[in-house]
Amino acid sequence: MEGTSGSLNPTTDTSGIMPEFDPKTMRSSKPGLKRLFITTSVLFSFLLGVPFLWKSVEIYRSPLPFHDIDSLSDQIESTPLRFPCNFHAVFVGFRSTDADNLRSQIQDGINQLTHLSPQCGSCSFSLSVTIQNPAEQCSETLGHNPSSCSYRCGMIKSNDFGVGLDDTVDESLNDVFSGCSANSRKMYSVVVVNKENANGEDEVKAVVGKRRHAWIVGSGLEERNDDMVSRVSEIFVKMFMNGGRDEDSIHGEFMPVGSDGRIVLSFSLLNSNPRDWVYDWDFQRIDDALLAPVTKALAPIANISVESQVLYHTPKSSFSSWDEQLQSYIFRTSDLPFFVNSNEWHLDTSAGASGRSKILQFVVYIPSGSECPLLLQLPNGEISKTNGFISPMWGGVIVWNPGNCDKDSESPIRNTISPQDIEQIVEIFLGQFRQLFGFKSEAIYTSVLGTYKILPSERGFTEWELDVLSRKHTCFNLHSCSTTLSSLSKLVRSLPRMIIKDEIGEQVKYSLKAAKLAQSNASLGGYSSSASSSREARSLAENAFFHPSIMSVSYFSYEHCFAVYSPFFLPVVAHVVLAALREWKRYRQEKAKYLTWLTRKKTA
Repeated sequence: MEGTSGSLNPTTDTSGIMPEFDPKTMRSSKPGLKRLFITTSVLFSFLLGVPFLWKSVEIYRSPLPFHDIDSLSDQIESTPLRFPCNFHAVFVGFRSTDADNLRSQIQDGINQLTHLSPQCGSCSFSLSVTIQNPAEQCSETLGHNPSSCSYRCGMIKSNDFGVGLDDTVDESLNDVFSGCSANSRKMYSVVVVNKENANGEDEVKAVVGKRRHAWIVGSGLEERNDDMVSRVSEIFVKMFMNGGRDEDSIHGEFMPVGSDGRIVLSFSLLNSNPRDWVYDWDFQRIDDALLAPVTKALAPIANISVESQVLYHTPKSSFSSWDEQLQSYIFRTSDLPFFVNSNEWHLDTSAGASGRSKILQFVVYIPSGSECPLLLQLPNGEISKTNGFISPMWGGVIVWNPGNCDKDSESPIRNTISPQDIEQIVEIFLGQFRQLFGFKSEAIYTSVLGTYKILPSERGFTEWELDVLSRKHTCFNLHSCSTTLSSLSKLVRSLPRMIIKDEIGEQVKYSLKAAKLAQSNASLGGYSSSASSSREARSLAENAFFHPSIMSVSYFSYEHCFAVYSPFFLPVVAHVVLAALREWKRYRQEKAKYLTWLTRKKTA
């Protein structure tokens, strides 16, 4: 009984066996990880989805050759592109034998005219001089270039340069120097013939042929050596290098060629009032016989297509006045800005021309019976010989008056412009076409030293003019290609979220390849091939810059991406992160309570 009562004594001291327990600061069991594991699992599942989300909104960017673009731009800016040219001056009937001195004088004259400043599209020339005395013995000094061609002494006769034989002389000179033109460099020759005229006149005749040759014929030319040297130098520079143009450098888009390398020649025949008369033309014959040689000659420079149309009820916008002395209606140059009636002349009807092609309008305007004949009066009071005018980068207009200005009957019949009139119209159009390209329409070039006759070509452009166009066009195309690619490079670098498709990258690479090929061909003297390659380089660069994918979605920033996707994911992610943080905090507190209990238990 005593033992039993002793074990049940409530006053027995048990402090050494069990410590004091505070449920607010202690817990006797170890906290579980189940809730923490669940919340962290949900959080990590969201974190694992971030790379997939990032991949789904990733912007594809084809790698662009930025280094090659910068290299091309620096090369074009620092080193102007120059073309190799072979100049050969032949003096026939001269007794002097000092060809070296004559060559030095001509070279100094060329350097003075070119100002010793190499410009893009100019010639890196090599000069050769041959002196053939009356006994057909020659002294010659060749240029420093190893490809310089030697002249076969005695091939040129003084008697070949007769009156009215210019076309024959041009072809004979082309035969003489045909072997020299076979190499990579173009051969340009000037032949000075000291010939005693039968009539005793002291006249000097200078002609520039339609090939790559010119000649000066006169008497007493050896006594005027300095004058001949100046004229030879002028022909080489002003004609063969610059094409007889007033300027010798490129300022902006100097030729009416589209950025895609295409030109559309749109010919329109406008019947102002078909109640008076109706005219038509056989344009298929015009295209096949007269325009086809021109488009073929300019093929390396531009892809030219031709179209035509006949329009009716197309009055002009300006007014004309009757002149009693001329017995005709007059419109003046001050009226030209208002002549074209854009409201009634529906000229832009080309379905084959894209937005970057250049359309040149050539209009034949047939006035109504109430203002026929209609003539253009120049500022000096004279009547225009062509009765037409040009608008730069737009085209040209010719006012064609019918042979008889009497009106037809009440039901006018359809007339056809005669072939003779068609040839005259096309000849005027070719002159206007030449002016749009920067050349003179007349076959005369006048300078301080004298006048030069230019033989016209049936192709509209002589061979040396085509060479000038090729050189200038190549230079401008490469400069435009470099500028466009540099702009694209800066744009892509500044917008890291811009879409760059593989097609754009390929176009940029092919453009750079074509530009390098054009430079290589230019250094070898391939004028036509360099013009074609440069045209392709510019077109590809423009295609890459104006690609639809860039124009439609040009910028997709990180801010825009965040604004689009945050309403979908931010509320859920925020709750998951807050729950994970809250559970982690709770777990740390419960573990701290458990550790406190263990410490109290050990000390007890």
